[in-house]
Amino acid sequence: MILDIKLEKLSGHDRTGVIGCIYKAEGDIVKVGDEVLDIEVKKGNTTFSSDVEGKIIEIKVEQGDKVSIGDVLFTVEGEKGEAGKKQGFNYMANFLKPQKETIDGDIVVIGGGPGGYVAAIEGAKQGAKVILIEKENLGGTCLNRGCIPTKALVRSSEVYELVKNSKDYGIFSASSGYDFSEIIERKNEVVKELVGGIDYLMSKNNITVFKGSGEITDKNTVFVKEKNKEVTINAKNIIIATGSATFIPPIKGVESKNVLTSTEMLNLTMLPEKIIIVGGGVIGMEFAFICRALDADVSVVEFADDILIAMDEDIRNEIREAALEKGIKIYTGSKVEEIIDTEEGKSIVVFDKEDIKGYITGDKILMSVGRVPFYGNIDLEKIGISLNDKGRGIKVNSRMQTKAENIYAVGDVTNIIQLAHVASHQGLVAVENILGKDTEAEYSVIPSAIFTMPEIASVGITEKIAKEQGISVNVGKFPFGANGKALTQGERRGFVKIITEEKTGIILGGAIIGPHATDLIHEVAIAVKNKLTAEHVINTVHAHPTTAEAVHEAMLATTARGAIHFAE
Repeated sequence: MILDIKLEKLSGHDRTGVIGCIYKAEGDIVKVGDEVLDIEVKKGNTTFSSDVEGKIIEIKVEQGDKVSIGDVLFTVEGEKGEAGKKQGFNYMANFLKPQKETIDGDIVVIGGGPGGYVAAIEGAKQGAKVILIEKENLGGTCLNRGCIPTKALVRSSEVYELVKNSKDYGIFSASSGYDFSEIIERKNEVVKELVGGIDYLMSKNNITVFKGSGEITDKNTVFVKEKNKEVTINAKNIIIATGSATFIPPIKGVESKNVLTSTEMLNLTMLPEKIIIVGGGVIGMEFAFICRALDADVSVVEFADDILIAMDEDIRNEIREAALEKGIKIYTGSKVEEIIDTEEGKSIVVFDKEDIKGYITGDKILMSVGRVPFYGNIDLEKIGISLNDKGRGIKVNSRMQTKAENIYAVGDVTNIIQLAHVASHQGLVAVENILGKDTEAEYSVIPSAIFTMPEIASVGITEKIAKEQGISVNVGKFPFGANGKALTQGERRGFVKIITEEKTGIILGGAIIGPHATDLIHEVAIAVKNKLTAEHVINTVHAHPTTAEAVHEAMLATTARGAIHFAE
């Protein structure tokens, strides 16, 4: 019998979701209860298990597809549930019987993102027997659906802008078109290469990797099901690194098929002509600049009074001006109240701004209002693990330990700082403590990187925080418009800003908006971490012509003598 297997229900009141990892392939034999695929919904992931026995004839969906209740997921040649057994459909019974295995591990890592896989490698390098469990591709959200794929799109959009403006450099191009499907294909190739690199590192470091969802049955036991194998792991120590999921706010009409998450945006084969982005934070503004550079009509609706609200006002002013110059429409102080689908297949975003209704029509709507911790199949209460005071994220101490001493948590699942490099730092700290070294995670010097156009980066305290804390500071700024290398690149916009303690000259923080900001910030980060003074940096010779000279000049600007190559 040929059966179409449909999506009949999701968790809670969800009606739609996004296809995550697909565990089976066409031609595979499935039995009742086998995990077939994951579907990402508002509050995390739902695992779809088979209620049939038989052979998969066709898989109707791909990773990243948006699905709704009633959609066909796959087609099977077989029988429903117990009926198959009654009618003799058990000719593969012995083959389908799961193989059971029990193994031991010093460190069992659940989650293969930048927190989990880094912890696994570090543990293995220090001689521990490490087992890593990941239900999808290694690299987590960062590599597969976040940091890396978006940067690949950033680069493609930058190249396209360069081609369009090539006459400014004395170059005349006959064509300035693009194929979005090829842009996505290039992104996929970059991701594939990096995922392969992590696979290689797992093998090179003798790390055992299971593809499945890890379940902690007690503080020393982890269970994982991988295809036709059931593995029980006796774990001395466990690291939870299950990451986060996209947050979908409870907006009326948000179940519209035109509403996308960043995951779906990264899997489109055609860019919408008109896109509305709900959320003017990091993810939202990165996508806004990408889409606008590729000629889409872009509107950003932000609830807060400004975009990128955590940045200092002068940085926000600069990036807002850059966005408006490029034609990005920005609506701040605006609360989205409803999404209405039109008969023409478009959607209207209804928002309130100071008690006045606003209406924007678009082809697609990107929801980018943040992410929430994802706990996978782990029953935290069962193993005695607490959430933090806000109830969002696993509670850990400075050594990344949970309430259960041998269980650690790292990365987005802790909801401390949702950045890939913070997850990696936490992973290293967890391993150090597991192996008997007393190491604490330290968050005072965490650089942030925003890949808008121009780029933004910051580290240490902001000018606003310094004032709020009553710290007397000197602020030095130097514009890229006065930097020789920046001018040769056609990058006039932006500046370097350095904050030093007035009395001592110690560098407390800095922010950069302009060319290569995300690379340049690390000179400032090292200075803040090591409590260097502006004079330490000033007395370090900087190569010419480089954009790093702008950092040198901004350091000079914090002193009484001021910058050399700029005068207000």
